[in-house]
Amino acid sequence: MSTTHPTGPEAAQRDFMPLNGIDHVELWVGNAAQASYFFTRAFNFREVAYRGLETGVRDRVSHVLAQGEIRLVLTGPLSSHSDVAREQAKHGDGVKVIALSVPDVDDAYREATARGATGLAEPYELADGHGRVRIADVATYGDTIHRFVDRAEYAGPFLPGFEARAGAAGPGADLLLGIDHIVGNVELGAMDEWVAYYERVFGMTEMIHFSDEAISTEYSALMSKVVTNGDGRVKFPINEPAAGRRKSQIDEYLEFYEGPGAQHIALTTEDIVRTVDELTGRGIQFLRTPESYYEEVPERVGEIGESLADLRRLGILVDRDDEGYLLQIFTAPLGDRPTIFFEIIERHGARGFGEGNFKALFEAIERAQERRGNL
Repeated sequence: MSTTHPTGPEAAQRDFMPLNGIDHVELWVGNAAQASYFFTRAFNFREVAYRGLETGVRDRVSHVLAQGEIRLVLTGPLSSHSDVAREQAKHGDGVKVIALSVPDVDDAYREATARGATGLAEPYELADGHGRVRIADVATYGDTIHRFVDRAEYAGPFLPGFEARAGAAGPGADLLLGIDHIVGNVELGAMDEWVAYYERVFGMTEMIHFSDEAISTEYSALMSKVVTNGDGRVKFPINEPAAGRRKSQIDEYLEFYEGPGAQHIALTTEDIVRTVDELTGRGIQFLRTPESYYEEVPERVGEIGESLADLRRLGILVDRDDEGYLLQIFTAPLGDRPTIFFEIIERHGARGFGEGNFKALFEAIERAQERRGNL
């Protein structure tokens, strides 16, 4: 069962925490140089900025990658005693910072902490010859951080302290254009607590609720609620496991990430067939669905602009809601642990999250879990 709540002008009037969007996502990884090579060669990102020993930083190194409006920061440790090394040893590669662009960092931090957020870094300023940036940090689920960023007065490649890099992207135009949503996995019984946190601290509203009946297979289930800000630019689905005969994908994530964290980042594209075709050619592995899934697509979804033969060949899923249709596909885990992955999504008016694909998707995930011995 799912319910949808409007997020139009009326919601915006109540918005005490205006968000311009996601400024960047920082992943803490074991080897940032190798991760950067992988993301630039396999996903068509280009490196635009760098910080490390050469810039005077002694405990970590960061490679900033860009594509479309997406900005990823890959940070690795230079010492076993650093925070990066300790957390990466615990969690494996994963999302540490989800940075939010705000018009006023001081107001955002003051509102967030007054409404119950744990402050991690009070507002401070970074400056160099390109201008200045205002930043502050608050905590969210697990060890994940929300960073408030105001770069309105900055013209540099990323942040003060980073040097520009002229990293070339792969051949052709950008394949990936923006961040559609970021999904968080939390422990059993914690979903409603974190939904309430985003409602109270960020002024978000619950957009959709998926029960364990909607997201289930013969063996496992999960529950999910999606919160969004007033104009829908920032969307955070929150998942928790539900009772099932076997271990769910959320249970597997929590076990191998060793706690709550960001499960996947959904990246938008304007041509999912071309994107998946090219990424597959670059070695990216995607979850596959049975051929039988596509037999029901014409009747279930109706007319779409893409070739069903192309969707079948590439394993792309399609779903429709009252406002249009969407196409989506999920990569295999990006690292050694069965934790973080990417979703590639193309929307044609649809505001949902592919509810009609849940059964096929989660059966595909369970087949991968079974091969890993984790079902």
